[in-house]
Amino acid sequence: MNNLLIEKCRNLVDKDLPLVSNLANISRLIYEEINNTCWAGFYMCDNLKQVMYLGPFQGPVACTTISFSKGVCGACVRSKKPVLVPDVHQFPGHIACYSLTNSEVVVPIIHDDLVIGVIDLDSTNFNNYTEEDIKTLEEIAKIVSSLL
Repeated sequence: MNNLLIEKCRNLVDKDLPLVSNLANISRLIYEEINNTCWAGFYMCDNLKQVMYLGPFQGPVACTTISFSKGVCGACVRSKKPVLVPDVHQFPGHIACYSLTNSEVVVPIIHDDLVIGVIDLDSTNFNNYTEEDIKTLEEIAKIVSSLL
């Protein structure tokens, strides 16, 4: 677990600011701190419509909506668990928002037992993300959840 990144995140957030402002800074922090990340951001859930909408991010232009039934993000929301994909080309139903992506990790943000969003990271490298990255992102997801 990257305790320094988690501490930086805790020091960065401000409960008096709108959530979108905090997410914007967190996405930049993650983008800078987790090696070989080409896209880092958030998708926020509309649980009634069963769809996620693009939130603050760093990287290339991204998909604006993702159904709960599609892709790595959808698998994460449905399972309420992190999804680590060493090779996105081997993941059935992967959504190629950015054609150069080769690996991905998605971690749910849970509040009151409901997935309210996900943290999504992409890399042009295969096998870029680890279980340690998941642990770090889960702690960051808890920080985000505490802002609600």
